[in-house]
Amino acid sequence: MHVFLGADHRGYELKSQVINWLETESIPYTDFGAFDYDAEDDYNDYAKQVANAILESNDLSAFGILICGSAQGVAMQANRFKGIRAAICHSAMDALETRGHNDANVLCISADQDSDKYPEIIKSFLDSTPIANPKYQRRNQKLDED
Repeated sequence: MHVFLGADHRGYELKSQVINWLETESIPYTDFGAFDYDAEDDYNDYAKQVANAILESNDLSAFGILICGSAQGVAMQANRFKGIRAAICHSAMDALETRGHNDANVLCISADQDSDKYPEIIKSFLDSTPIANPKYQRRNQKLDED
């Protein structure tokens, strides 16, 4: 497993907490920034880097974690890439279901929400696996159709 991580200025502080958690859990990661607080940066740049890194890795155990204020912007940007299934999760149950039903490979979290619950959300996302159900597999394949 490898995690690719990115956050804009609004997610900058939470990203530091996520990195500490990943290191505590001995989960390898690559940090694409932001490396400094810059109120003028754009979430798009970090989401694109994370999405490209996942696709270029050709590794089904590679995941992304993207953070911005609402999580909406990073999710929208990442989902523009064929093969990326980014999902906003506000609970461990959201993370479990989006991995199981949608085979999501990017977790998008909001820096504006309670940061105490993110370790549980991230753990649920990384520990979950897609459900081998033809219905879900069919639906997920349609996500990448032109």
